[in-house]
Amino acid sequence: MPQADFRLAVLLSGSGTTMVNLQKHIDAGLVPARIAMVVSSRGDVAGVARAKELGLPVEVLQRKPFTRNGVFDADAYAIALRDLLAPLQPDLVIMAGFMTRLAAPFLNAFRTLNVHPALLPSFGGPGFFGHHVHEAVLQSGVKLSGATVHFADSEYDRGPIVCQEAVPVLDDDTPDSLAARVQEAERRIYPKAVALVAKGLVTVEGNRTRIAAERP
Repeated sequence: MPQADFRLAVLLSGSGTTMVNLQKHIDAGLVPARIAMVVSSRGDVAGVARAKELGLPVEVLQRKPFTRNGVFDADAYAIALRDLLAPLQPDLVIMAGFMTRLAAPFLNAFRTLNVHPALLPSFGGPGFFGHHVHEAVLQSGVKLSGATVHFADSEYDRGPIVCQEAVPVLDDDTPDSLAARVQEAERRIYPKAVALVAKGLVTVEGNRTRIAAERP
């Protein structure tokens, strides 16, 4: 399959900055792929407007229709999301601030990448998202944090790791200042990981990945 036809589906729930950053890298010729669809779990977020500004196809699949008596049916949502993307047959799905856990019916259908704001397997799992991660890092006293790009599987933050980048934890850091440093790392390594997968350089063996050298 020609690299230019490597199709990405981007899932978001918020500002869409990860999507915009990925598109910039695509436009610069650094990621041999194209964003074929954007799906948001909310219709009123900036990410939807930004996707439209970029000329990308956008769909909204809200959580509310899949919630009964305050209980969210993750499997039903995953099936609906899978069926929405099925005609597109994306080569890779990119979680870009998507605030809904993807259940097995979806993950079994598509390869999916996620980015986590810490050096997994530390500071991962249920409840570790957003500022909760950075607060836990600061409370722990560790001297390094960072960002991790990994394949998503049925367990929170446990899929095979593709890329990581460490950043220092400074003595005067707040959750906000640490988050800003980690987000800079995310902006560097997420497009890099997508490019590696698109070029066919990533092989998964159990819970490990092997990255082949790129030919000149």
